[in-house]
Amino acid sequence: MELDKIDHIILEALLRDGRIAFSTIAKETNLTDVAIKKRFESLKRRNIISGITLDLNFKSLGYENPIYIQIRSEISKNKDIIKKLKTLDFILEVYHVLGDYNLFCKMIVPNLDAGEKAINQLGLIDGIIDLKTMVVLSELKKSTTLPAKTLQNSLTGKT
Repeated sequence: MELDKIDHIILEALLRDGRIAFSTIAKETNLTDVAIKKRFESLKRRNIISGITLDLNFKSLGYENPIYIQIRSEISKNKDIIKKLKTLDFILEVYHVLGDYNLFCKMIVPNLDAGEKAINQLGLIDGIIDLKTMVVLSELKKSTTLPAKTLQNSLTGKT
């Protein structure tokens, strides 16, 4: 899945603003908007772009900062646990991970009291052995760009 400089310009532009016009990117690359659209479609077909999403500011909507939860579970019950986690509306993301804890979730709640209730609810799920929570105090960095090394390596052919 090699990317050239134009692909990176397209990706960087879309990361900055998912609604950017192809004509704007075309001006930046000295290509036509049709050429940018074709490259965009190619990036989608190659599954480099899986979608363009909205990034909500949950704090502005009245929610607490995210709470991250590490879950240690009985491996034999993981399928059912994951199925249950996916049904909970306060759970935004679920990941299968390596380490002492085998599942990792991102949760959003309106206040810490609701967070405590939600965590207690998670603790009642059959097969969950242990939970470890981390409440985000403040976001210090959130990248919307590709690492510079990725671009450099793809242009020089290094992996």
